[in-house]
Amino acid sequence: MTADEFIVSKTDATGRLTYCNRIFIDYAGYSEHELLGHQHNIVRHPDMPRSVFHLLWTTLKSGNEFFGYVKNMSKDGSYYWVIANVTPSYADADADDAIVGYFSVRRKPDPAKVRIIETIYRDMLSAEKQAGSHDAIAAGTKVLMDIVNKTGKDYREFILSI
Repeated sequence: MTADEFIVSKTDATGRLTYCNRIFIDYAGYSEHELLGHQHNIVRHPDMPRSVFHLLWTTLKSGNEFFGYVKNMSKDGSYYWVIANVTPSYADADADDAIVGYFSVRRKPDPAKVRIIETIYRDMLSAEKQAGSHDAIAAGTKVLMDIVNKTGKDYREFILSI
């Protein structure tokens, strides 16, 4: 992925893909037909902590945009990192309307920043596995927030400042 390429997708309110740009299709390695109508998590890499996606969905459902680093997996098993900006979409411009879907723009992250995130995600994933399925999200979130809180920033500020 080059610095001037943007991966763009749209989903409905349940996370099913309704639009994928050619760059997304190329990196995912699926055909447009294989992607449209399927859950966006078709490209979810198993190295991604569940708690990151919990934070994403909590943020979006509250009507706010989400920024985060995401490791995606292509159909052939290879992977690629992105810095994602995901925003809720509304029926019309009035933000009081119900969320009808989500719009995501992803770009190539700085490799040095990915190395920082990889370490954090590895620790989060380890905590999730140790905690077990029932407490995984809370355990992963605690690892992340302990790191974020030490910086004196909120999550968004932390991610954007890495």
